[in-house]
Amino acid sequence: MGSGSIRRSAGALFRGVLSASGAKAGTFTDVPTTSSASTASTDPTAPNASATTGNAGRAARHGFPLRTVAALASSGLLATPLLAGTAHADPKEPKGPRPPAKMSQIGGDRLGTPGVQVALKPGSPKLPGPDTLTARSWIVSDAESGKVLAAKNAHWQLAPASTLKMLFADTVLPKFPKDQKHTVRPADLAGMGAGSSLVGIKENLSYTVHDLWLGVFLRSGNDAVHTLSAMNGGTEATVTQMQKHAKELNARDTHVVTPDGYDAPGQVSSAYDLSLFARSGLQNADFREYCSTASAQFPGDKGKGGKRATFGIQNTNRLLSGDYDMKPYPGIAGVKNGSTTNAGSTFTGVAQRGDRKLLVTIMNPEKKEHNEAYKEAAKLLDWGFAAADKVEPVGRLVGPLSEDDGTGAVGVHGKGKGAGQNTQAALDSTGGMSGAWTALGITSGALALLGIVAFAVHRRWPLPELVRGRRRSGK
Repeated sequence: MGSGSIRRSAGALFRGVLSASGAKAGTFTDVPTTSSASTASTDPTAPNASATTGNAGRAARHGFPLRTVAALASSGLLATPLLAGTAHADPKEPKGPRPPAKMSQIGGDRLGTPGVQVALKPGSPKLPGPDTLTARSWIVSDAESGKVLAAKNAHWQLAPASTLKMLFADTVLPKFPKDQKHTVRPADLAGMGAGSSLVGIKENLSYTVHDLWLGVFLRSGNDAVHTLSAMNGGTEATVTQMQKHAKELNARDTHVVTPDGYDAPGQVSSAYDLSLFARSGLQNADFREYCSTASAQFPGDKGKGGKRATFGIQNTNRLLSGDYDMKPYPGIAGVKNGSTTNAGSTFTGVAQRGDRKLLVTIMNPEKKEHNEAYKEAAKLLDWGFAAADKVEPVGRLVGPLSEDDGTGAVGVHGKGKGAGQNTQAALDSTGGMSGAWTALGITSGALALLGIVAFAVHRRWPLPELVRGRRRSGK
């Protein structure tokens, strides 16, 4: 790396990855900033409500191939329940805005139902209660199979803060080689909001693309985002590309206004969509390197003789780098945190224990204690690792539009015009929602079909292995 060395942690990491031990403008608070401007939250509100839908429609939305669902329905096999779960409402009246009564059902109708969604089997560990999990929205899922283990208001459209940088990275990162250099012009840094988090980029100095991405991931630097956006054709072009990529990822809760996640009217995402962005980004080795790097050296000013000085930067993801009140989470390997006035604290993380890889996303904890988002994320990861084989999934993370029409009928219609129409129809299907969900009804004599159903649920989108140890970078 041209800008200095990267320190690595002894935690579990992706193979080959470096690591180390609406309305007004909002304020980034996760890292040192420029002058700030505050504002009140403008999150949408609506009363709780629910509706009902047929078992066949539920099964389709929960990832079973359309042909399988049709066969089951015609055989009367969706008549009686085999698996059942309950929507658990918080016993305390929420202090903040309520989730909309009707949310997206991409990935399953339970994910569009307000409140906590979990389907515990006998002997499964109890999910932490509302006093522990205070976030307005959260989701914990298997990073490979996409099975959602539990969720709360997963499709609630909320301000994302810097977690939106995951979509920025997944969109722009493949476009430039790591060793490409760019000299920063004053225009590159124009348009950053007041209170923006910065890595410390200086005008008229050159940086490698590798340096810039370290600035994005470690320090959540809006100056690095704007510089990369300028290289990518400008902020407006980058926002357009991000929105297009979000659509390709089936992330229909997301509306992009700024590439850096800075609070802006109409800029929203969801815990579900942020998990999709992380899952997609983690397919890229460079993305994995940057999001798992805990500390690095960053280029500074020129000294005597024109030699560049460097200064240390540390990842603001406290589950990765630790803090005075918390240790790095065992097995953590990224991905991105954020904090703004409107969004509160947001965080998406990935971790591994054994062969299990889990994703967790937290949005806007009600508790405003120090590092609260990380503490709640750690609690969900602990529960998820303990409960992964002891719960029925309440939904799934869908794959990209080119591979997944939102119903599990992947690859049936190819990638042509008909496939797009079929996908849109599946995604636009509203269906109904209910507090109690029947995943699938199977009568005696239908067990031969379980293999087909299992294939739909367990279709994997493999991620590279996570390994323990330290490795030196060649850059």
